[in-house]
Amino acid sequence: MSLTAFGGPQVHIAYFLDRFVTKRGYLTEKELLELNALCQILPGPTSTQTITAIGFRIGGPGLAYLTLLFWALPAVAILIFVAIALSTFAHKEEILHYIRFIQPMAVGFISFAAYKITSKVVESKSGFLVLFLSTLLSLYASSPFLFPVLIILGGAITAFKYKRQPELEKNEPLKIIWTNFWVWAGVLVTAGALATFTSFIPVKLFENFYRNGSLIFGGGQVLIPLLYTEFVSLKGYLTSPEFLSGFGLAQAVPGPVFSFSAYIGALSAQQMNMGIAGMIAGGLMAAAGIFLPGTFLIFFVIRFWDGLKRYRIVRASLEGITAASSGMVIAAALILLRPITPGFINIGLLITTFGLLQFTKIKAPLIIISGILLGFIL
Repeated sequence: MSLTAFGGPQVHIAYFLDRFVTKRGYLTEKELLELNALCQILPGPTSTQTITAIGFRIGGPGLAYLTLLFWALPAVAILIFVAIALSTFAHKEEILHYIRFIQPMAVGFISFAAYKITSKVVESKSGFLVLFLSTLLSLYASSPFLFPVLIILGGAITAFKYKRQPELEKNEPLKIIWTNFWVWAGVLVTAGALATFTSFIPVKLFENFYRNGSLIFGGGQVLIPLLYTEFVSLKGYLTSPEFLSGFGLAQAVPGPVFSFSAYIGALSAQQMNMGIAGMIAGGLMAAAGIFLPGTFLIFFVIRFWDGLKRYRIVRASLEGITAASSGMVIAAALILLRPITPGFINIGLLITTFGLLQFTKIKAPLIIISGILLGFIL
């Protein structure tokens, strides 16, 4: 999955539906969408939290951490390699020119995910209302903190229908285990203290990314302006062309979008003249910092999530939560459509990508590779 899942968290959910629900039967479609909506309430990388939570439900914490490792490591390794290569490459802008067709194709993937999810989760007029409002507000969101607010408000709107839900036995009172919450908070405080009293760049990078990973809602696209401000504008670890070139290349890399942090970590270490070994260490520490906060928090919540769902008001709110989540996917497709240069090739690639996903069994990696090859040919 980590080597074939292109397109970001909104597209990854379509992969998860196909692989883990339809083909493997690890969980039901409803359970997957509930998990995905739950992860959107929490800070951190949504698709990474979702796939890690699936591992947790199947095999507990051990399998969950192994899932996280295998999901993130390939993309992290690729982007650290890209950072090392770009640090010695004089014409970085040429690479972006060759992969210019990835963006309209990515919008095609997201549009397909929006269509597939929306057609299955909205079941009532109130659900459609939440879907519409979520899409509209997400289009004009100026703050990443709006995303969890939309999820909570969506759940609140449909929660009023709780009397339509059947009563379920509550065999035992809700029990909350706080261990992973205190682990998350403890690492945050400890990393901040260590970064204050050391000049060792990998430790500082871990603190920077752990802090950002604890505050980011809404996926990798929301992460980009914060990282640009901190590492380009304020600290000057990367130049603007280096940052933007790396982000362009990250769109062609499968796996979690948050792995772009490894690229920034590696180039930040290179700026401090730490050599290749230092760049690898910087990339790995940045990746660990960005992925761990969301992992600790989803492990905290998922332990009592099934018990929480036994309450009628919680079950009634799930339709609104999933509808709000679907609205965000639709908004993401529309937002990413804006910067695409209107033209026959770009619009044709978007429509063709959607059509291939909807009407054929051609695998997504083959579609992406075809787009990269087309960039080289033209």
